[in-house]
Amino acid sequence: MRTFLFISLLFYCTHTAFGQKKAAVSASAGVAPATVERVIRVLAADDMQGRASGKPGAEKAARFLAAEFQRIGLQPLNGVKGFEQRFPTYEVRTEAALISINGTNVSPDKTLLVSGQPHLNWTDADEPAPRIMTVGADGNLMREVRALLEPRENTLVFIDPAQAPAFARLAGYLKRGGLRPDKPAPFTTLFVLGATPPAPVKFQVAATTTIRTVELRNVVGVLPGKDAARAAEQVVFSGHYDHIGILPAVQGDSIANGADDDASGTTAVVALAEYFKKKKDNARTLVFVAFAAEEIGGFGARYFSQQLDPKQVVAMFNIEMIGKEAKFGPNTAFITGFDKSDFGKLLQETATKGGTFRFEPDPYPEQNLFYRSDNATLARLGVPAHTISTDQIPTDKSYHSVDDEVESLDLVNMTAVITAIGRSAAGIISGQQTPTRIAPESVKQ
Repeated sequence: MRTFLFISLLFYCTHTAFGQKKAAVSASAGVAPATVERVIRVLAADDMQGRASGKPGAEKAARFLAAEFQRIGLQPLNGVKGFEQRFPTYEVRTEAALISINGTNVSPDKTLLVSGQPHLNWTDADEPAPRIMTVGADGNLMREVRALLEPRENTLVFIDPAQAPAFARLAGYLKRGGLRPDKPAPFTTLFVLGATPPAPVKFQVAATTTIRTVELRNVVGVLPGKDAARAAEQVVFSGHYDHIGILPAVQGDSIANGADDDASGTTAVVALAEYFKKKKDNARTLVFVAFAAEEIGGFGARYFSQQLDPKQVVAMFNIEMIGKEAKFGPNTAFITGFDKSDFGKLLQETATKGGTFRFEPDPYPEQNLFYRSDNATLARLGVPAHTISTDQIPTDKSYHSVDDEVESLDLVNMTAVITAIGRSAAGIISGQQTPTRIAPESVKQ
């Protein structure tokens, strides 16, 4: 009996101490842990169907986020009715009926066709002659052909067979996306996986293209600045809410939930909006935006950037994949493009003064992360726009897979990261700190 009482007392004391510790952490956390968990579980739920751009799941996610901005008490962006900033994109589907090179029919799995011509009958005899280019075994396929995905001239591209894995990724990208920001021009790009044949190249291509307008929407809310002298200056907090939708099933699971990528960053945007709304001390105007279509080319960020004056945006906190512990350990995150402005140094200094959290430079420069997220669009316009992340992307096996689930995340650490972002932004939103502008020539990619 004494043993039972001792164990019961020990359990009670331990449980009480844990509860007190948890309560203390919650009270000092800044952002609300309950909001963080609730929002990310909704966004990454199976019924969102992976939030692919132009699909019902993404539309459902946008409605949920708009309701969150309404609940918090944000205002719509000037010129926008409600919180959904709608814009057109174009779904382009090209089906090849025949592709022949030098008299030999090419297997469909060795070709990719991108065309803005509804009925294509294209041969080497047509004028003007197409541009012919090659991508060698050592080339960066995606970088070299990116511009060709929106053809402005007829182009025939031969891709070295050693590029087969990259070619498969390109095929998956085209199949997954199919959306373009602009109505396609009447030109065609044909990709062929195979060695470049000897000149002159004879070819025949027959295909049909269907073009459909698809409306997408960013979700944007505004917290007006409290200081009349600073209110015209804007600070943007952003994340993308879209993901890649449905994939081939793995052990019965086909939904790429995108919990870390980027329900985590979008959750941060909502939690920070709630946090700053309650603080009521932002001198500068804060703009909170959940972008559409990051995964298929950053179309949402592109449209958003066209609706504002970039000179009025003093900083952009883009938040991407913060659900897992960074390589530097708990209570750390990294900032992409650290050397392109003093944005990172300002956050680092503020975080160090306020506690033990650390912001570090991007440890994966070879991954080109600065150019792979929505910050790059505004950075090209001179805005100190950087992405904050924690993901160990070279070893993250859940990236773009059906395993990117909420259960794989560390929500306690994620909440600490969001809180650190909110606290480290204090100098910028108060107008006491202003990051240096990014030189446009430093963002050429």
